[in-house]
Amino acid sequence: MAVESQFPWLTLVIFGPAAGALVLGLVPSSRAGLIRWGSLAVTSAVFLASLVLWRDFSLQPGFQFVEKLSWIPALGAEYHLGIDGLSLFMILLTTLLGTIVVLYSFPTVKEKVKAYYLTLLFLQAGMTGVFAALDLLLFYIFWEVTLIPMFLLIGRWGGPRRIYAAVKFFLYTLAGSLLMLVGILALYWYHGAQTGFATFDFTRIVLLDFPARLQLWAFVAFFVAFAIKVPMFPFHTWLPDAHVEAPTTGSVVLAGVLLKMGTYGLVRFCLPLFPQASERLAPAIMILGVIGIIYGALLALAQDDLKKLIAYSSISHLGFVVIGIFSLNVRGAAGGVLQMINHGLITGALFLLVGMVYERTHQRSIRKLGGLAHRLPVYATLLVFFSLASLGLPGLAGFVGEFLVLVGVFQYRPLFAVLGSIGIVLGAAYLLRMVQGVIFGTLPEEYGGLSDLTAVEIICLLPLAVLVIWIGVYPVPFLEVIESGLVDVLSKFTVVPR
Repeated sequence: MAVESQFPWLTLVIFGPAAGALVLGLVPSSRAGLIRWGSLAVTSAVFLASLVLWRDFSLQPGFQFVEKLSWIPALGAEYHLGIDGLSLFMILLTTLLGTIVVLYSFPTVKEKVKAYYLTLLFLQAGMTGVFAALDLLLFYIFWEVTLIPMFLLIGRWGGPRRIYAAVKFFLYTLAGSLLMLVGILALYWYHGAQTGFATFDFTRIVLLDFPARLQLWAFVAFFVAFAIKVPMFPFHTWLPDAHVEAPTTGSVVLAGVLLKMGTYGLVRFCLPLFPQASERLAPAIMILGVIGIIYGALLALAQDDLKKLIAYSSISHLGFVVIGIFSLNVRGAAGGVLQMINHGLITGALFLLVGMVYERTHQRSIRKLGGLAHRLPVYATLLVFFSLASLGLPGLAGFVGEFLVLVGVFQYRPLFAVLGSIGIVLGAAYLLRMVQGVIFGTLPEEYGGLSDLTAVEIICLLPLAVLVIWIGVYPVPFLEVIESGLVDVLSKFTVVPR
């Protein structure tokens, strides 16, 4: 059951950043301070508006805050927005990280300031739209809109090989997107053939029972697009280059939100639209997920570059999300969705911490760092905290998500749970190695004059730390919302054990 919205909150949250970007576009480039503070005001206001969604959210199946207007009647396309328990926290994560990266950029971005902040604002608008769109054509447009600002963010403000990394990211994602568009058109035409009118409305299309052959091929079309975005093994090769060359804020947004568009697509579209194909292909996808967990962890263990290490750790951690989703039961799927949130918070913080040490030392090599705890005790404390959260220390967010995933996967196939657990052990190995190499040992002489974290940097990390503790100690408010969104998603499966 859909609940109509009396006020267009979703439109405000989605298009608020874009509207702010258009207004700030009128400000002369020489007024960099005004552009910075204006961007922070826009993202902060949007974040506060997104909190209203959580405050007024009802723990019931179905979409809420629904907005529906005729858009392209000739095509059966509508401006159709709505959220449920699967999308609420994705939007909140997007608006929170959007505010944090704008604030973090104040002292770090000194060239092309106007273009930079406009790029961030348009990127946030596109990502938020992905999590709220209920019309498949609208979803596809938002999905594609995110490509351009992320391409610019890497290509203009990235590292020495930024053009290569940006083009590789763009081509990989575009190839998957075009395949997904073919799948969307197949569903559109099939709905027209069955009902007499073609539509892109997800809430109508999901009511159909598609033939097994169409389910299989359409599932593959959607799945490849989402698997590239996650990225799953073997579609992962674009990610390390993108992370290494992206600016710090680009890495935070990429890891925190953009990758979650892929896992969100798996649970939002692949499972409810193609239940037979999902059940049939779940074992193969679980195998790819487990390979990603172990392979990503082993690659992370071999890295000396901090950004590459965290990038490969993302492949490993998101493998847990994938196997949780395709366990096809509430515990595993809820753990997978919760782990999407956890990964965004924890890995986003780790990339911020890497950026902070790079700003001070212009160094990301573990071998060339060391002993930073002597000069940067606050930095060292937070690096240890978020590293422990990432490796799944009980009492912190990472543990809850991974534990639920493994419980759900054990119900589905015990072997996959056992193999997935290897990734946790390897995760502890590469994260503790990173911590030991960066903050313990002898401080190099050239770093003797380093200063600890500034107030702005602490403010950026503090809300992430609070949420990591909250979810780790008391995850019930989050899990109740997530499970309310899984009711409809898992309703078509023959066995959904709790």
